[in-house]
Amino acid sequence: MKQLQNKVALITGAARGIGRSIAIKLASEGADVAITYLHNQDQSRGVVGELRSLSVKANAYCSDASNFLAAHQLVTNIIGDFGKIDILINNAGITKDNLLLRMDEQAWDDVINNNLKSVFNMTKAVIPMFIKQNFGVIVNVSSVVGMKGNKGQSNYAASKAGIIGFTKSVALELGSKNIRCNAIAPGFIVTDMTSSLTESAVKEWSTNIPLKRLGTPDDVANCALFLVSESSSYITGQVITVDGGLFT
Repeated sequence: MKQLQNKVALITGAARGIGRSIAIKLASEGADVAITYLHNQDQSRGVVGELRSLSVKANAYCSDASNFLAAHQLVTNIIGDFGKIDILINNAGITKDNLLLRMDEQAWDDVINNNLKSVFNMTKAVIPMFIKQNFGVIVNVSSVVGMKGNKGQSNYAASKAGIIGFTKSVALELGSKNIRCNAIAPGFIVTDMTSSLTESAVKEWSTNIPLKRLGTPDDVANCALFLVSESSSYITGQVITVDGGLFT
């Protein structure tokens, strides 16, 4: 029997990159999967096709996780379509990098809302379902930048650090309800977000990584699978870095 047979997973921002890889990984282990997107409808349809080819139920929903009411309506719709939700992966996020001296208020608000408030919105929306069924697993995608900081990313670092604090608090609050909450902190992962970097910059980063390679979305997806499976049933409130040892 597959590890996630009869489970339903909701993954935000799963049209591409890390979210897409997590969706495929969970589906390959038998989970039915609901994914969300905001702008990438065609890509989302492609992901749904990939998921259904794995003989699981899959749907894509256009929804803004940073909108409180939209998040709650999304969860209501998914429960209506799938019957329940067992797993929440909070993956949606953006970057709007700039030095703090040049960063405007809109760039700050957009990143905080999309990266951090979305995690609050989605988690709060699924909690009643999780409590009712006395089971639930939450995985929040943070970043090593939220642990170490990075020049030109004060908004992004603040949002990802906030996710870590939120994760630990939720784990303490909901552990007695058999609800686990953990975070993944990816390092340098090859995605659309990093595609704008020059070849020399990528080479420099690779040189500084002890494992001597950049990470892939599958590296993060493998960690996510572990955290939502019974293999990690006694793990909650933790942050697992997936960075090749970069920030050890």
